[in-house]
Amino acid sequence: MGNDSRTLSLNIMERDYRVNCPEGAEQKLRDAARFLDQKMSEIRDASAGSGKVPGIDRIAVIAALNISHQLLEVQALLHEQDAAIERLTLMLDETLQKTPSPDL
Repeated sequence: MGNDSRTLSLNIMERDYRVNCPEGAEQKLRDAARFLDQKMSEIRDASAGSGKVPGIDRIAVIAALNISHQLLEVQALLHEQDAAIERLTLMLDETLQKTPSPDL
């Protein structure tokens, strides 16, 4: 069986990066690179007004921290929603158990 990945060329902050990509995930990786490029460009552009633009490594770390923070917030929200659904399911089950079933 062959290797199920391929090399993909991505451009982030005017730099080319070659990365391995699982076959079939090319578009998702391109979308992720575009998203990262957008976030890094926003950080660079916001810093440009101060007259001192941070290096690409610092921009990348700030972007990674921002994206990680957003991911953790979304994960927490999903966890809260899962817990709410579980509570509602338990309430529904309890209600159904208390309700007499009609004779058929």
